Amino acid sequence: MSTVTAARWVERWESQQQRYAVDREERFTVIADVVEHMALGRPAPLILDLGSGPGALAARLAARLPDAEVTAVDADPLLLALGRAYYGPALRYAEAVIGEPGWLDGLAPNRPVDAAVSTTALHYLSEPTLGRVYRELADRLGPGGVLVNGDHISPDSPRLADLAVVIGRRHAERHLAFAHDDWDSWWTCAAADPELAPLLAGVGPRRHPRCEGNDLTLSGHISLLRQAGFAHAGTVWQFGNSHVLVAVR
Repeated sequence: MSTVTAARWVERWESQQQRYAVDREERFTVIADVVEHMALGRPAPLILDLGSGPGALAARLAARLPDAEVTAVDADPLLLALGRAYYGPALRYAEAVIGEPGWLDGLAPNRPVDAAVSTTALHYLSEPTLGRVYRELADRLGPGGVLVNGDHISPDSPRLADLAVVIGRRHAERHLAFAHDDWDSWWTCAAADPELAPLLAGVGPRRHPRCEGNDLTLSGHISLLRQAGFAHAGTVWQFGNSHVLVAVR
């Protein structure tokens, strides 16, 4: 795959993702701030970006922490191939389905993880699967290690949850986020590009491989994280129903 092709499709991916994450760039910045702060004094910290897509967040973390080993983890070979061609050797890429048996085994086999991050990916997991993933990550993170999840998480109050959705939608409308591709149109257009065909042969528009989903509120996530063994868990940033949830081992 050429760098030009990768750049075109990664840029379109970035644009369509704006539809699904309120203040996405600010959220990335907050996540990077958390990871950078928690990594102080740690030589060559090991960071996993779970459900990375082509690696937008992973690339920002690698730029912020040049001594870190950053692995972009995703289930989709096309998105990983686009990231490899676009972002180059700054990142390590790994194909894995979050929550499947043994999914972590090949990602950090020799030492504890310092930070695991994710954006708009973990909400695809069912509550039992998410609880298991939280426990598995708690086991792999070293003392003081951090899990940072930027995702759609509803407030506990149904009234406030409805209001958070309205606030997020109005923000998106003000910033013309809906003028870009949506998820389905991006995949449909990508399938028509002959340079991407080998990675899309026989596959229709993509859906997340584990799309059971969950409707956990903020307190539900915090309860699962504490049950998993995280000593501290809570929100450090919110806009509408978009949260950055941090859990410290």
